[in-house]
This record gives sequence, structure tokens and C-alpha cells, in this order.
Amino acid sequence: MNATLGLRVELDRQRLLLLSGDGQVLRQYRVSTSGRGAGEQNGSFRTPRGRHVVRARIGAGAPTDAVFVRRRPTGEIYSPELAARFPGRDWILTRILWLSGCEPGFNRLGAVDTMRRFIYIHGTPESVELGKPGSIGCIRMRNADLVELFERIPVGTPVEIQEHSG
Repeated sequence: MNATLGLRVELDRQRLLLLSGDGQVLRQYRVSTSGRGAGEQNGSFRTPRGRHVVRARIGAGAPTDAVFVRRRPTGEIYSPELAARFPGRDWILTRILWLSGCEPGFNRLGAVDTMRRFIYIHGTPESVELGKPGSIGCIRMRNADLVELFERIPVGTPVEIQEHSG
């Protein structure tokens, strides 16, 4: 990691760690990553591994439970009633940290490009179970946790996604 903050996602433990520049764990959060496991291939719906950075921060100042589609706020606020009207919708709520891979041929460029796969750390409805895989590639977090993290994480923050914690 660099002299600032960093993130580590541990797929086997379904957690995200906020790290100081010297690697100290400052905070940990339960997450949900892909129900299909780890993988970098476009169209795999798997969570990509390796070194990444936060390429963009989207949603600053948006209300909790704001709904995003294609990284744009829809003006909707998530509710069970809204969910009932759109069954099966993959809810992206509150904030988005858009990731970009740093390893050409592994998670950057071509058919393995994390950014072009639209892999985010994003908020999710309270009804979504965290601590076990279930997304279609992204890293889901509780909205309150994401707001807290979002306020601390600038663009360029390193993000390491590991299949097995060490």
C-alpha cells in the first residue's frame, strides 16, 4: 500500500479491510462478492482479483438508498415497494467506488478489464445478506458502512482483491 489509506477485499472471508499506509487494519466491513467466485473474464459475473485502484467516486451527497443505474442517480429511493415493482433488479445504492485494474493482461485491458466490466464497491438493500457470496461481480456493502468508507477514500486509493486471506 502507499503512505495513505488502502483497501483489501478478502473473498474467502467476505470482508473488506480499511488499511493504514503501513498495513494496520483500521476498520473491517462485511461484504458480499460474486456468487460465482473469483475471475477476471468479461461476462463471467465473477469478482476480479489482484491490484486495483478506485478510479471514480460516484454519489457524493446522494441520500442513503439513492438508486443508481449505469452510474447515474435515477431519482428513486430504494424501498421494499420499489423492489416489489422491479423483481430481480441488481440494486446499486447510495454510493459507488468504481474500480480499475492495475495488472495488464490479468485485470486490465482486453477481455479482463475490471473498469470496462463495471466492477464497483456499492451499497445494497438491508435485506441482502452480507458475509456470503451473492453478487454478480461487484462488492456489496451496507449503505451506512459505504458512506463512512466513501468519505475516507479518495480517487487513486489502492484496492487489493484476494481470493484467500493471508
